[in-house]
Amino acid sequence: MKICVCGKGGSGKSTVVALLAHAFRERGKQPIVLDSDESNTSLYWMLGFDAPPLPLMDFVGGKKKVQQSMMARFSKGEDEPAMSIWEIDVLASRSLPPEYVVESDGINLVSTGKIHQTLEGCACPMGTVTREFLKKFQLTEHEILLVDMEAGIEHFGRGIEAWVDGVISVVEPSLESMMLAEKVMELTRSAGADFYGVLLNKISSREQQQVLQERLLGLAVPILGAVGFHDALQTACLEGKRLRSAMCPEIRDLSDALLRKPEKK
Repeated sequence: MKICVCGKGGSGKSTVVALLAHAFRERGKQPIVLDSDESNTSLYWMLGFDAPPLPLMDFVGGKKKVQQSMMARFSKGEDEPAMSIWEIDVLASRSLPPEYVVESDGINLVSTGKIHQTLEGCACPMGTVTREFLKKFQLTEHEILLVDMEAGIEHFGRGIEAWVDGVISVVEPSLESMMLAEKVMELTRSAGADFYGVLLNKISSREQQQVLQERLLGLAVPILGAVGFHDALQTACLEGKRLRSAMCPEIRDLSDALLRKPEKK
């Protein structure tokens, strides 16, 4: 199963991905996390790693080479969602060189790449590498791939979600976050993936949760669950320590619900 986790910036996507990875591991699965957010650098320590792996961008020759490949294909009239820049036809966790994947406690982490300096150019090559990875990566029976997407919806324009089974949208208590979730639902379905629903995050009261639920249901947006504030979780995020599913019991219910979802044929 391949699952994308989307949402607005600051909604808690990376936190949810890290917690889900640990919850899936507890259930006997082998989580593989793809860090596809080119600006957020926190995911590796949330998962308990001392350092991130080398980026997949380097594995395919670097950002400049990917840009040149994209421009050559653009000049031939190819659309970005349809172009291919990987010379490898099939990818698997065992086929990745060890420097491009790190493992701890049964959880594997790979990373598309990050923006490191000014005037570096757009993040389009990162999106292309992410799409190609998802398209060509083959999971074993017990593996689950979790993708921490970049904030917003630009990744839909690159056709990334066409190669996953389903999408989750993380919603914090704001109108902007709810409206984005509705758009994510629409774009997910048009991409041919299953919109699993939204996870309400950073909920401070039952009244606030009820307001969010009523408004989202009014938009016909399905709700997977809700996560409140947890002192242990907040402290770990503040101190840069590994997150564990025990810090957020609600995430275990979410993982169980996702495991019951059918995979895309």
